[in-house]
Amino acid sequence: MFIVLGFIVGIILIIIFKPGYTPSIKNVTVAQQQKSIAELKKISIGNSLQWIMIRSENIDNPILVFVHGGPGTSQLTQIRNNTQPIEKYFTIVNWDQRGTGKSYSAIFDESRMHIDQFVSDINELSEYLTKRFNKNKIILAGHSWGSVISMLAVSKRPELYSAYIGISQMSNMMESEKISYEWTLQQAKLSNDMDAIKKLVDMGIPPYQGAWRKKFMLQRRILGKYGGEYCGSKIGAFGSVIKNLVLSTEYTFVDRINFFRGIFDSVELLFPELMKINLFEQVKELKVPVWFMLGRHDFEVPSILSAQYFDYLKAPDKKLYWFENSSHLPNTEESELFNQILVDKILPTIKLSEGKSLG
Repeated sequence: MFIVLGFIVGIILIIIFKPGYTPSIKNVTVAQQQKSIAELKKISIGNSLQWIMIRSENIDNPILVFVHGGPGTSQLTQIRNNTQPIEKYFTIVNWDQRGTGKSYSAIFDESRMHIDQFVSDINELSEYLTKRFNKNKIILAGHSWGSVISMLAVSKRPELYSAYIGISQMSNMMESEKISYEWTLQQAKLSNDMDAIKKLVDMGIPPYQGAWRKKFMLQRRILGKYGGEYCGSKIGAFGSVIKNLVLSTEYTFVDRINFFRGIFDSVELLFPELMKINLFEQVKELKVPVWFMLGRHDFEVPSILSAQYFDYLKAPDKKLYWFENSSHLPNTEESELFNQILVDKILPTIKLSEGKSLG
């Protein structure tokens, strides 16, 4: 009995204290291994310890940094799974932002949980990467909330970046939330979903009053039911997120708990400020090439408004790609197409801008 109990306790302790790691790079020769990297690392950013993951078959390749959405929704493992086929073309960096996933502990310094600090964090991380890998510039890809802080970062320090990629690009948050709400209510009416209709009518049009976080989360759950977050799914992106979280090697037992804490706590601290964002006024121009990747059916961050912002934005070069079978996560929902655009369209442009041979 005691042996069995001890065995069970031992297994539990292993699960709880097992360290996180990122898998090694596959399919490279012994010689190529010297240039490859698969690293999960904690570094100091903005006077706090935050985690980054770096993966590449060749560290001489252009650096591509992904800035996840939320606020608070880490996508470390999910993006790693999506981008594994292009590790031979890019040095891919994923970053768990302060208050998120592996970097959750940074949330305890609430004085730094504001948009300007996140913007500063991005530029500090970018400087670290350029110095470490001896690069002049990097490519920055921001998703959803991450697209707000990324655009602000690029607008402040354009010399750090060779290009900006906006995935499910945010623009005018107040207008975006109103469109999202109205679409969700319309879908509920078309489905004759009386329960959803009542809940939406009771909470009222954004900005939500009173228990706003509860209302915001409820609207997102109902929106997901109609495919506005993940095309063809009735549970939004929840299934994809949970699958990647459970199967993740990067997250420890505590990280998995902090993943959910980070979502709720980050939204509580950051969303009121985010609701004041209007990039039509704050970022009218970027001095780097711009690509927008938009899901045709995205009504979490309505892509119809994102497209209007694309038309409005000034940039030396810009291109919009529509993902016809995607909603809010085109880089996950149509990952092959997303990767193809990165390799076939964006990479050659970056190489040309750096004066390198396409061969």
